[in-house]
Amino acid sequence: MSIAELLVPDFALIALGFLLRRYGGFADEFWRGLERFVYYILFPALLFGALARGGIRFGAAGGLIATALIFTSAGIVLGYLAKPLFSPPKMVFASGFQCAFRFNSYVGLAILGTMHGLDGIAVFGLLVGVMIPVANVVAVWALAHHGDGRLWGELARNPLIVSTLAGIAWALFGLPVPTIASTTLHFLGEAALPIGLIAVGAGLHLEALTERKRLMSYLVAVKLLAVPAVGYVAARAFGLTGVYFDSALVLAALPTASSAYILATQMKGDGRLVASVIALNIVAAIVTLPFWLAMRAGP
Repeated sequence: MSIAELLVPDFALIALGFLLRRYGGFADEFWRGLERFVYYILFPALLFGALARGGIRFGAAGGLIATALIFTSAGIVLGYLAKPLFSPPKMVFASGFQCAFRFNSYVGLAILGTMHGLDGIAVFGLLVGVMIPVANVVAVWALAHHGDGRLWGELARNPLIVSTLAGIAWALFGLPVPTIASTTLHFLGEAALPIGLIAVGAGLHLEALTERKRLMSYLVAVKLLAVPAVGYVAARAFGLTGVYFDSALVLAALPTASSAYILATQMKGDGRLVASVIALNIVAAIVTLPFWLAMRAGP
């Protein structure tokens, strides 16, 4: 399966959301309710289910995890530089900042499954299980720190953080997930990505694509060019090979997560900017992801 075949359906769902918002006859209250449903139910179910069922073996792949922490840190630092470089309003910055380091794990799982089968899914699942908490905490921190909410209160009650920590605790204690609960979480998690992308499209305003072009271009370049470049160098430095190298490189090169839009809107950020950056990420990744995958054959 080609990268385009993986990413075009994502963009098609964004386009569907855009068309439904404008021509589908759904009231604004419907879309606000849908965003809350994704934020408080679907994404938490996805995160908790994936972490609780997967089992997190933090010591199983030290070099792989270290590589991911390095390139994610690079994305965080470079994303934060957007503040002095472009001087956006504080919540515009906080909303866009997360797009420099968050990732669309569903696309990554599909790629690793195609490349390495179950081994690829297992290794990538381990990596995602470690990096999701890091990305979520930093994203929520930025929006809480630059917004009106109290930082620790926002972190303590944010559904993405709570579900992530609960999933980690469940896995670390080795607790089983009952079959009925596992199936229910699976169904809710499966709905999270498509409905989240439709919500992104509903929040997309074409005029926003012509606003803050330099900021958006910078964030896309950081996520799709700078972060994978750092990931490539770090993976080579740690001597990663095979499925471990591929997992690190794919995670670094993925377009940003659709949940970034939901988080921004629910924390009173600039959802229009984030929706635009997500759409641009997906389109650009059709070109950049094959480039980085081709680099696997490099020295």
